[in-house]
Amino acid sequence: MTNTDAPKHHASTPSFREALSTWTRIGLLSFGGPTAQIALMHKVIVDEKKWLTEQQYLNALGFCMLLPGPEAMQLATYAGWRLHGLKGGLAAGLMFVLPGALVVLALSAIYAGYGQLPVIEAVFFGVKAAVLVIVVEALLRIAKRALKLQEHWIIAALSFIAIFFFAFPFPLIVALAALWGYLRSSTGTTSTAVIAASTPLPLRDTAVTVAVWLAIWALPLLAIAALFGPTHILAQLSWFFSKLAMVTFGGAYAVLAYMGQDVVTQHKWLEAGQMMDGLGLAETTPGPLILVTEFVGYLAAYKQGGTSPVLMGMLGAVVALWATFAPCFLWIFAGAPYIDGLNAQPRLKGALAAITAAVVGVILNLAVWFGLHVFFGKVTETKTGPLTLWLPDLTTLDWRVVLIASISAALLLRLHWGIPAVLGVASALAIGMKTLSL
Repeated sequence: MTNTDAPKHHASTPSFREALSTWTRIGLLSFGGPTAQIALMHKVIVDEKKWLTEQQYLNALGFCMLLPGPEAMQLATYAGWRLHGLKGGLAAGLMFVLPGALVVLALSAIYAGYGQLPVIEAVFFGVKAAVLVIVVEALLRIAKRALKLQEHWIIAALSFIAIFFFAFPFPLIVALAALWGYLRSSTGTTSTAVIAASTPLPLRDTAVTVAVWLAIWALPLLAIAALFGPTHILAQLSWFFSKLAMVTFGGAYAVLAYMGQDVVTQHKWLEAGQMMDGLGLAETTPGPLILVTEFVGYLAAYKQGGTSPVLMGMLGAVVALWATFAPCFLWIFAGAPYIDGLNAQPRLKGALAAITAAVVGVILNLAVWFGLHVFFGKVTETKTGPLTLWLPDLTTLDWRVVLIASISAALLLRLHWGIPAVLGVASALAIGMKTLSL
């Protein structure tokens, strides 16, 4: 089996056409950042379709959280690869990104050319409030399945405390959890069936996969630098986002913290307010939160586009997308065939279980951070020695967000409405409030 070959499946494996339809649906509905997206995929491909088992999904999630870049998109790519090999992985990964990318491209062009439109602001406002409920549902569902032992709950709690209150780097949290899980696990044996299913691949196959995807990633960007020159904005974007793809571990918010500082203070491509607008846009559109890189690429190139700002903005967006997402296929297609093998080893299985527990704590951190910034108009970061506190100004609590979120919670958690319907109601409520000047 080569790195692009998926494991064999039973008779219920879907056709490629059916899977493609599902990946497209997920791509269109993947609002709310990584927490909600991971939960949505779990609901569809584990609970509804049963294409992956619970353990396969959690194992893959733990693996993807170790990688740089958007873990939800990489998880989708793995699921597609497991079903249909290379074409399945490409289909799942691309359809997870493309719907949102097209929306972000259109909104970036509107933003650059005309500024913010009231109706768009209202839609973003409503969706953002509903997303809070989606995030909470995601957190509860994943925690229920991942926290099986008391020590997993302890790991999740310590992970939350470490990252939320002490700003521990996510890779360090993962490393410590993995070490604990590894040392705590027994060295027992696995069944012959499991060992046979996880036969290691020849390293030559992995090397070929790495070489091919490195070329796919790098050659177009090198061609841009050669064509326009190393100081051109497109060449600068190529280098910046390629570097970002390799060094930003810890999920979307880790990427955003790194990117926001450099984009605003070092390169001065965007102003701080524009960076926040881009984040809000990415949070309330389908697809990975890291699609904010497309917004940055469009505006940075648009500003230096001369007589063709729109064309240059589109090129900047494409460069940002390519440099951000092409490496994701490299990481998954090279590493995915080894996930079952890792989990066939008791100690490594224990390490991945501990990582998954730590991920629950990290997701809680994202949910609380996101909730504070949506419910309150002003949130202040305060540092006291190693301790970091996010303190909301209670007078800036937005009753409109509370109302929309409460209605969304009733629809999603009590009446079990679908996510598109809930988002539609939230958007309609926000537009109504905007119209009535509430």
